[in-house]
Amino acid sequence: MRIGTRGSKLAVAQTGTIAKKLEDAGQRVEIVTVSTPGDRSSAPIAEIGVGVFTSALREALLAKQVDVAVHSYKDLPTAPEQGISLAAVPPREDPRDALIARDGLTLGELPPGSVVGTGSPRRIAQLRALGLGLEVVPIRGNIDTRIGKVTSGELDAVVLARAGLSRVGRLDVITETLDPIQMLPAPAQGALAVETRVDDVDTEHLLQSIVDDEATRAAVAAERAMLAALEAGCSAPVGALADVVEDLDGDGAVLERLSLRGIAATGVEGDSVQILRASAIAEKHEADKLGRDLAAELLDLGAGALSR
Repeated sequence: MRIGTRGSKLAVAQTGTIAKKLEDAGQRVEIVTVSTPGDRSSAPIAEIGVGVFTSALREALLAKQVDVAVHSYKDLPTAPEQGISLAAVPPREDPRDALIARDGLTLGELPPGSVVGTGSPRRIAQLRALGLGLEVVPIRGNIDTRIGKVTSGELDAVVLARAGLSRVGRLDVITETLDPIQMLPAPAQGALAVETRVDDVDTEHLLQSIVDDEATRAAVAAERAMLAALEAGCSAPVGALADVVEDLDGDGAVLERLSLRGIAATGVEGDSVQILRASAIAEKHEADKLGRDLAAELLDLGAGALSR
């Protein structure tokens, strides 16, 4: 089984977790690296477009150069791709954001005027909204490059996804894991998407039986349904986090439901960032509707500016 991946250290590490599960189940696996437009450009993601890290992998899949493609789920466009099936969503890593700061500082300990780097409009908006007087600057590059900007003294801190740091064995550099109340993650952050061709039913069923996690799939479906309904791309200032939680039915019996929190930021380009917040809960099988309903609430609050 040929598994396609981007060639970055993080992407290869992510794909390796899927390969190991398949090998443990008796499959012979070959990892195939595919170069993507996102890997070849240093421009901001907002400029080079949604799907820059996923399009080449999907093309290789449809051309039968690989049998499976593994993506960071948050990089995928929300619109479905013809001929491709989302075969599995593995158990999610910790979805929270993480701070790597000089001198072991936490976010609240950084002095006003400290320079914090991130490539995410969502993180920029939420950092500014905290009112800590930080100077937030855009950066790109792989994990090691971004960490190096702190250790070299170029930046006082950077914010990265904790999941990526975990997958490449760099949790030791984190000075604070940010509470979602401070910094709500990107929709699908920490989750992987494992795709195959719709006509390759055997591979799809194999991946579902070995790799798929029902709770993660439901949570991420709700988050991405919210993103899609807002008509906002994967680089938009939108955050979402869904969790499977225990609740009581009318008879007092315990059941699992899906809880979703969402934010949308407006005024990111100016000096007055406004964070719009909403939350809701629904049955697990209503993930898509839950996401759409929460998006509608955010739109009513003023999030429509995101799609203009």
